[in-house]
Amino acid sequence: MKTKFMKTTNLILLLAISVAVSFTSCSKKEGCTDPTAENYDPNAEKDNGTCLYKTQTTPVPTKTSGKLTFTFAHHFDGTTVTHHDVHAPAFSFINEFGDTLSLTKLKYLVSDIRLFKSNGDSILIDGYRLVDLSDENTQTWATTVDIPFDSYTNIKFTFGFDSTDNVSNAYADLNSASWNWPAGIGGGYHFMMMEGKYKYQGNDSTYAYHMGTAHNMMTMTNEQNFFVADLGAITITNDASVQIKMDISEWYKNPYTWSLNAYHSGLMMNYIAQKNMQLNGPTVFSLGVVVQ
Repeated sequence: MKTKFMKTTNLILLLAISVAVSFTSCSKKEGCTDPTAENYDPNAEKDNGTCLYKTQTTPVPTKTSGKLTFTFAHHFDGTTVTHHDVHAPAFSFINEFGDTLSLTKLKYLVSDIRLFKSNGDSILIDGYRLVDLSDENTQTWATTVDIPFDSYTNIKFTFGFDSTDNVSNAYADLNSASWNWPAGIGGGYHFMMMEGKYKYQGNDSTYAYHMGTAHNMMTMTNEQNFFVADLGAITITNDASVQIKMDISEWYKNPYTWSLNAYHSGLMMNYIAQKNMQLNGPTVFSLGVVVQ
């Protein structure tokens, strides 16, 4: 026989179960309900704020142009020449004529680098650089403008200044460097100073191979004596370091075989010597390593 107390307890238990079932049947599954989210849950009925989304990034545009840095390297018929050779000069070199010589100075001016396209268009890198073998800091020249990435049929530069730029006292830094060419023999600026010693009949003699305007004493006229060096084709695909190589031995040959005993001093006033320098100049330079 059930007592009154047992009936009451059973009633309370039934009510509790009924309430629990009611709450269970009313609860909804929570999750991410946004179909555009990475963690979208198609079974979720209630969004719980956990949706995750891909981070939107702005595409990086493809570079179509960049900077060029020119470096200048030197050798004498394959033997590397550096600043050490002028700071501690020795009779380390033999020219085409057979003169044994040293280097105590090598400075030269380059200007107006230009890149040519196959259709005839070209890009001018305006400006100039005074390269000093004794100072490594002068042997790098970085462009300030971007150069389009492209294949170029030629890269050329002017050795010295052309007639437009070769104007006396026009450049303060060159004036400070005592780079002027005397007004009496044409004015403007030096293109190169190459100095050292050479062996002659067992004795040490000095030479000063200075290049600039060619002054003709016979006609009392001046000729611009610059030349254009052609380094050949180059393809630029990125920011690049372009090496320009000077073979110093070429100043003494091709086409004129140079004897230092014949032409070693007073060359600034010597018209024939100046024109022979100009003749030999175009083969001096070549394109070296291109890093990009």
